[in-house]
Amino acid sequence: MNWRIILKFLSILILIVSVFMILPLSFSIYYSDNAYFGFIISIIIGAIIGILGLSLIKDNENKILSKKGGFLLVTLSWIVIAIFGSIPYMISMHMSITNSFFETMSGFTTTGASILTDIESVPKSILFWRSLTHWLGGMGIIVLSVAVLPMLGIGGMQLIKAEAPGPTVEKISPRIAETAKYLWLVYFLLSAIETILLLFGGMNLFDALTHTFGTMATGGFSTKNTSVAYFHSAYIDFIITVFMFIAGMNFSLHFKILTGKFKAFKDEELRFYALLTTIAILVVSLNILNKYGNFFEALRYGSFQVVSIMTTTGYATADYTRWPYFSQAILFLLMFVGGCSGSTGGSIKVIRILILLKQSINELKYHIHSKGIFTLTMNGQLIRKNIVYLISSFFFLYITTFFITALLISMFNIDLLTSLSASAAALGNIGPGFGLVGPSLNYNFLPAAVKWILSFAMLIGRLEIYTVFVIFMKNFWVK
Repeated sequence: MNWRIILKFLSILILIVSVFMILPLSFSIYYSDNAYFGFIISIIIGAIIGILGLSLIKDNENKILSKKGGFLLVTLSWIVIAIFGSIPYMISMHMSITNSFFETMSGFTTTGASILTDIESVPKSILFWRSLTHWLGGMGIIVLSVAVLPMLGIGGMQLIKAEAPGPTVEKISPRIAETAKYLWLVYFLLSAIETILLLFGGMNLFDALTHTFGTMATGGFSTKNTSVAYFHSAYIDFIITVFMFIAGMNFSLHFKILTGKFKAFKDEELRFYALLTTIAILVVSLNILNKYGNFFEALRYGSFQVVSIMTTTGYATADYTRWPYFSQAILFLLMFVGGCSGSTGGSIKVIRILILLKQSINELKYHIHSKGIFTLTMNGQLIRKNIVYLISSFFFLYITTFFITALLISMFNIDLLTSLSASAAALGNIGPGFGLVGPSLNYNFLPAAVKWILSFAMLIGRLEIYTVFVIFMKNFWVK
């Protein structure tokens, strides 16, 4: 294990995050919210660590990072930045280490679960930092580092593979650093467009930016206690719904579409994603029709909540725990779907569900035609058996982790519905759940131990199970 490379990367990562803290510091000074001291201290600490880290490795030293080193580096990166990103909360808001870490891990992993009980009383600079952690974590801090620091030369592809959401990583350029840059360029462009559209809807710049960060990262942190419902605007609901759906798409497809390659619309995963979303919206909207009086109102609220939950964003325009149980059941099931591979969404991912569905259909065919040959394809390309095995094992580990996490939570005398939904919400990086962690409530009441359990679940979900679990294997540490 090349520890010097790992320590250098971690220190540079802290430096990058500290540079981004200049933005909330600027908001603190502008709004005179007295939270600036926490950001100043954090920036100084980040600068010192970064400068020291740059001196760890000489230019002529070996920069090769093993596959094991890549897994460990990615896992440590998310833990380290969550610890570092907690400093402003602890200094400026006097929050406990547990609550600060929970809020920051929730931010960077784009979960959106919060312990804040009165969001609107929190300094604006802290709220901006809170939302900015979403935006940075959405596309991935490792992807950001690979994009802006190609001179590191420490195996960018294996780092992105260890971090990227989905069973495969699609390179849109021969060089992985170029791929990372293109992805961030698309991410930035879409964020800018949504911000402008929200400004047209009457939001001020602060709210437009923070809600854009939460939308494009499929994170869900809002600056309002009642989330997006605060604005009482069908236009804002529509814009955020559209961009949540866009954020749930594979960003490689965004790049292809923006460069004129419209065949990307024929992508099987995208079509299945759109089909599932459409069916869920129609079913839920019809089911809640009596609650809202007319179909268009039901469609407005139903589509927003379906897309929000399925893409693992977690914004809310209604308390869906008051909807009919059938709609609640659909939303609960959607918590296990997620967005497309290569999106900022969490959970299992559409492509895995589609491949497992296709494989299940093939197995049924085998029972009818035992000597038949049935191939599994995706977009005209053959899916190898090892990919199916990998997805099957991922699905098993995901569901097992979900139940174990729920059991651990229930040990603290927390009801079954809350335990199950909190587990699903944390592991799927969704945020709000059902029961005592519903959209109108928060996670503040939970015991400290449960918050640490959920923080770990957020990390596991964001790094897609394997990256974290593999470092706990005995063979991982054997040379």
